[in-house]
Amino acid sequence: MEKFTIVTSSAIPLDIANVDTDQIIPARFLKATDKKGFGDNLFRDWRFNEDGLDNKYFTLNNKDYSGSILVAGHNFGCGSSREHAAWALVGYGFKVIVSSFFADIFKGNALNNGLLPVQVSKEYINHLIYEIKANPNVKLKIDLRAQQISISSSKRFENFNIDAYKKACMINGYDDIDYLLSKRIEIEAFENTLS
Repeated sequence: MEKFTIVTSSAIPLDIANVDTDQIIPARFLKATDKKGFGDNLFRDWRFNEDGLDNKYFTLNNKDYSGSILVAGHNFGCGSSREHAAWALVGYGFKVIVSSFFADIFKGNALNNGLLPVQVSKEYINHLIYEIKANPNVKLKIDLRAQQISISSSKRFENFNIDAYKKACMINGYDDIDYLLSKRIEIEAFENTLS
């Protein structure tokens, strides 16, 4: 995985609550076991009309918005436990998802795939969406070490929680195996005390 410390980017607002994993990546696209190409079908049924053309009303198709941060409504990633939802978001280019609540399994899948889920208060998410819609060029800064999200044009920020183990993995670019390998000397020293 790519190392993650600070991301500063414009953001895309998705002011919709209860976005489930079938909306993130519809079930008909789950036949592949390789992560490649999933980003092409992110929010497929919302991004495209039945004729296959872009739905000009969907936020990802709005040319005013861009960036590697998605600011979503409450209860993002609910529904089935498919890891493909995280694959699709990463494949599309997102590094951070901000919401006022995440489904636990989605949150775990996101972290395992290098996608940082930042959970903030409902008040702050509403503030972020308002700021982004008022100025699509506004930049958000996510500082993983400080566990803080802020808007570059203001002094308003909020802290967020993250599991210490997952934080260490993301900062170092480790998956679970890489983390264990990084502890090899300590593991071997412990094993030697047992013999």
